[in-house]
Amino acid sequence: MRTNKKLQSVALASAVLILCLIFVSSAASATTEQGASSEGTYAYITNTGDGTVSVIDTATNTITASVPVEGGPNGNAVSPDGTKIWVANYYSDTVSVIDAATNTVTATMSVGSNPWGVAVNPDGTKVYVGNFDYNGTVSVIDAATNTVTATVPVGSYPRGIAVNQDGAKVYVANGDSNTVSVIDAETNTVIATVPAGREPSGVAVSPDGTKVYVANSDYNGTVSVIDTATDTVTATVPAGRWTFGIAVSPDGTKVYVTNSNYIGNLSVIDAATNTVTATVPVGCTPWGVAVTPDGKKVYVVNQWDGTISVIDAATNTVIATAPAGNYPSAFGLFIGHISLAPVANFSAKPTEGKAPLTVAFTDTSTGDPTKWFWNFGDGSKSYLQNPTHKYSKAGTYTVNLTVKNAAGSNTVTKTDYIVVVSKPTAAFSAEPTEGKAPLTVAFTDQSLGNPTKWKWSFGDGTISREQNPEHQYSQEGKYKIILTVSNAAGSSTVTKTNYIKVTTNTRPGIYSESKINP
Repeated sequence: MRTNKKLQSVALASAVLILCLIFVSSAASATTEQGASSEGTYAYITNTGDGTVSVIDTATNTITASVPVEGGPNGNAVSPDGTKIWVANYYSDTVSVIDAATNTVTATMSVGSNPWGVAVNPDGTKVYVGNFDYNGTVSVIDAATNTVTATVPVGSYPRGIAVNQDGAKVYVANGDSNTVSVIDAETNTVIATVPAGREPSGVAVSPDGTKVYVANSDYNGTVSVIDTATDTVTATVPAGRWTFGIAVSPDGTKVYVTNSNYIGNLSVIDAATNTVTATVPVGCTPWGVAVTPDGKKVYVVNQWDGTISVIDAATNTVIATAPAGNYPSAFGLFIGHISLAPVANFSAKPTEGKAPLTVAFTDTSTGDPTKWFWNFGDGSKSYLQNPTHKYSKAGTYTVNLTVKNAAGSNTVTKTDYIVVVSKPTAAFSAEPTEGKAPLTVAFTDQSLGNPTKWKWSFGDGTISREQNPEHQYSQEGKYKIILTVSNAAGSSTVTKTNYIKVTTNTRPGIYSESKINP
């Protein structure tokens, strides 16, 4: 019978505490005030020891807020749009939801026993939580309602969890079963069980979705590489002792894995060759690891130091050490980018037609705007989100939309977006209008009223539907030209009789100078 995992964790923590040379109780250095976040990239560090989440601005590597959650926060993940942070509270069997704009907890829900890993699907609609229990399960949360909609049985003591890029599959590292469960996100059922190494912990999916990387956290640490097409392990990479947290660079070329012994390292794996190309010394007992969205920096969470090591991804060197809270973990995708101001966009239907033209405008802005200002280009305006506007006169109109929320505003302009037409008036010119056969004539449409269709009759039995065609006359004669133009409002025809005059050369032949004077 396996002993209680909580007791094992306490015993291991005590042993590591003795071995660590430096332990920084960094809670004193962390701000305790909560404040709103501005636009930028932030690392959210769960502090298991004091039940908080430290918010670190990656531009300055300083703590901008410390958010109280519930007992033993461990794994966490940022939603794809950067607006929410989902935190698994290990000791309270709950998940907290943090609003990234205000750095406050907006919801707390009960899940399974000892929640550990957290992952959010690509569109931010579902959250998956691995419950670290002998009868391991994954709780599926509806992100819109903050309710658990399904509980999926997996292997024993699940730790890390990840979702692939199309949201169709969820991968769960089962620490005691030495397996990875593959969950079908549509049916919430396990569709494959893949043998991994001993005590798999961290799990990450490559950006193209073809590979899953699993950190096996036994003494002889390895990384299992899983082919997602076949759900089989295609490589096992020796990656230093006690491999634990794992992350993949945004371009998929590098895999980062923490070696969570007391003399901590970060191993850097070349994804093309499945070999360790660098070993970076970090702090004591590194746990979680994540990469910034631009791929330039790697953040490693050092549990017993209470610090964060910031690594330059280009040089594999530590460029900064930042304080966190007490016993930080941050096991998962804990870095996200916030763009709080809305981004304006819209569509309209129809965008062209005859006067009077009624157009329905649809706001498609992102970033949750709360106010809208439309300028329709004809002197009219609206403050509705999705207005309808009637254009009474023919013309081409430029439309502006400005959207706002508490964080800022944004404007989009669509030039000559709405075309309102009246019945066109046909007109044209040609150059030349007379000459010797074969005669090539360039016709130019000069019609008024924005026609959209043209039909030319060149008088010799041929036609064209181009706006400005060229035509060659090969026979002598006088030709009548007819142009018909049309648009949504109607059509118009103009006829020019005997407009093109073509003659032939009847003069005697002229000898070249070379023939006259050989």
